[in-house]
Amino acid sequence: MKQLIYLTGLFTLLFLSVKTSNNEKINPETTVKSSMVTTSNKAEFQDIVAKNAIIKKIGTGYSFTEGPASNSKGIVYFTDQPNDRIYRWDENEGVSLWLEGTNRANGMYINRNNQLFACADLHNQIVHIDEDKTIHTLFETFQGKHLNGPNDLWIAPNGGIYFTDPYYHRNYWQEGHTEQQDTRGVYYLSPDKKITRIANDYKQPNGLVGTPDGKTLYVADINDRKIWKYDIESDGTLTNKTFFAPNGSDGMTIDERGNIYLTMGKIWVYSPNGELIREIEVPESPSNLCFGGKDKKTLFITARTSVYTLSMNVKGVD
Repeated sequence: MKQLIYLTGLFTLLFLSVKTSNNEKINPETTVKSSMVTTSNKAEFQDIVAKNAIIKKIGTGYSFTEGPASNSKGIVYFTDQPNDRIYRWDENEGVSLWLEGTNRANGMYINRNNQLFACADLHNQIVHIDEDKTIHTLFETFQGKHLNGPNDLWIAPNGGIYFTDPYYHRNYWQEGHTEQQDTRGVYYLSPDKKITRIANDYKQPNGLVGTPDGKTLYVADINDRKIWKYDIESDGTLTNKTFFAPNGSDGMTIDERGNIYLTMGKIWVYSPNGELIREIEVPESPSNLCFGGKDKKTLFITARTSVYTLSMNVKGVD
């Protein structure tokens, strides 16, 4: 009986200790154990996160972090949109300011030629930011009207750009600025700069990501809390719209196994078959994520006022 009482007391102490540690405030130098729940019993799904991995806060003090994008060297660029800045993270050098005055860059993507592209909604544009940090406008109107506010983008292997165009009213827009498009859609900007609205049935499209072979696109309807999966045709249009997951998402990413990572309150990881395989708690609600680091095995997470990293057993894909 004494042993039973002792074990019961020990379990209670451990439970209370874990509960407290999950809620404690942390400083930038503190590492926080992630609360990771595996919802699949399949062995191949249980090892995507490195053994004994911890979530590390590597930067803080921002207003709202977004848009992480990794180049071929694993260097990650991310935005602090309210402050109109882009930062750069190197796993050896840490975080540094890269550009101030970005036309309010939000979602970003780096193509296979290491060129940086962004959704910049100061003027509702898709832009390219070159090595000299000069901003070039690629696209800004559809059918003679300004876009709602491009939010996220993914670049296919052929160079075509898929982007979402929801509507979030910004306090930095000029007085009288209104939503002019008749739908909150998904668009395709072809390599020869032809624009097509490829989806017009979303409540609020947000994150999107495609497979590295350019054959499949995933799109989040954040307000309808659904992820949709499409086949990409040779002309860039989408067919075979299929329900994929019962979650909305802000930013999204994909790993080498084809697992899809969503950000909605926490990180949700789904297998290519749509099975929920992992949930990852983050100290702040995540907004976006990508794989970075030299080996592309570091999950880089933007989350409100901070950025975090988590060591993985899987690699990201270009």
